[in-house]
Amino acid sequence: MAIAFTFPGQGSQSIGMGKDLADAFPQAAQVFAEVDDALGEKLSDIMWNGPEETLTLTANAQPALMAVSIAALRVLQAEGLDLKSKVAYVAGHSLGEYSALCAAGTFSLADTARLLRIRGNAMQAAVPVGMGAMAAIIGLEQPGVEAICLEASALGACQIANDNGGGQLVISGEKSAVEKAAALATDKGAKRAILLPVSAPFHSTLMAPAADAMRAALENVEKRDPVVPLIANVRAAPVSDAGEIAALLVEQVTGQVRWRETVEWFAANGVTTLYEIGSGKVLTGLARRIDKSVNGIAVNSPADIEAALQTLIG
Repeated sequence: MAIAFTFPGQGSQSIGMGKDLADAFPQAAQVFAEVDDALGEKLSDIMWNGPEETLTLTANAQPALMAVSIAALRVLQAEGLDLKSKVAYVAGHSLGEYSALCAAGTFSLADTARLLRIRGNAMQAAVPVGMGAMAAIIGLEQPGVEAICLEASALGACQIANDNGGGQLVISGEKSAVEKAAALATDKGAKRAILLPVSAPFHSTLMAPAADAMRAALENVEKRDPVVPLIANVRAAPVSDAGEIAALLVEQVTGQVRWRETVEWFAANGVTTLYEIGSGKVLTGLARRIDKSVNGIAVNSPADIEAALQTLIG
């Protein structure tokens, strides 16, 4: 009957996110103020007032999503939640891994915001606009998509970026190769193959310059072992050593987010409830599709927090 906290990734952002938390709870308002100070700009103003295209920029969306997650967490903690005694594991989807590590004490809030700003800028700068692409493949399982990527890689880099479970995989790489893979997927029985409106080919080998940038950034930041183990994206297994975690975060930039395997690991190791802390409900929906024995609960509003506290603390 163990509990894990999960933290959402890019795509869960929306204008106004976190504003109800900031209005209702001083602890949440303090998080947004700390993130603004760390970045030297009013990111909270972009989050709450837009414009949407500015919030969607990778360098803004990543720290913004983290801020909402930590704001919700800080409120839970202010109301009596002790992460170490109540939560067995943390995990996050892509950038959400940084939110999870901030929650578990590996990075300070200010350092997490700055790391994600560096990460967002580096990922955007790694590949010239228009050279890379990503596509969602719906209705094929991992072995079939791996075969398609291998065939399409004759045209350039092409690999699985995210295995989200439930027959939903995201591929990433050079534009011509990804387009070829999407066409092959349809031929081989995929229900849909959709090119995604993203600004760069995330989690592909083309992100190598961004991985180098993150290696340097992570070497120069204070790190502590997390108070509860992290289920790492690229390993789908628990890690508790801060140095090892930093190496895996570098690997994650060009590696696969193994979310299906992460949820399966939870199910196989006694985790019955995943609380998704932060904006949206994407991970909650994925959990249901991957393993129905795992109950997903989204926590991102004052009402959600109140309901979660009744279960977590009583």
